[in-house]
Amino acid sequence: MTSNFSEFDHTLRDGRVVHVREMRPEDEGEFVQTFDRLSPDARYMRFMRFVKAPDMKRLREVLGSLHEHGFGLVATVPAADGYDIVGSAIYFLGKDPSVCEFATTVDGDFAGAGLGRLVMTTLIAEAKKRGVAVMEGFVLSENKPMLRLAAKLGFAIASDPDDRSVSYCTLRLAETTP
Repeated sequence: MTSNFSEFDHTLRDGRVVHVREMRPEDEGEFVQTFDRLSPDARYMRFMRFVKAPDMKRLREVLGSLHEHGFGLVATVPAADGYDIVGSAIYFLGKDPSVCEFATTVDGDFAGAGLGRLVMTTLIAEAKKRGVAVMEGFVLSENKPMLRLAAKLGFAIASDPDDRSVSYCTLRLAETTP
């Protein structure tokens, strides 16, 4: 899948500027640094379990397969080593290519600045542009900030009947024809 995503800069509510662009395989090292900056609680909320270290094999698989199976974007800021990833959002297509599953991460230092909304609205727009009809995701029920954001973005939210600790979020992006 060829990408025509246009990079852009955005000023957050607190005045900081982030650069938003498509994820690239060479972001691997920066994702490790981003993971290391996440608090244990933030890691738990993102991965839905306690994770001490990033799964490098899985990270490489994700970064290497995005062009074929989904889309991902990062929000970056300048850093001494070039840049830091401070937010990301990704979706992967399922067996039905009209349905995707999303995931997002925001650096704790950027929480409350509008970065989560920015990466999610950008991801939603990109999924629509690429013909995805439904975006879905699983969020820990205790992850109230993410559930509030999902609700504000129009996601329907329901408890997983098999696991009340998880909420299922669904957003219809396009009408399907019978």
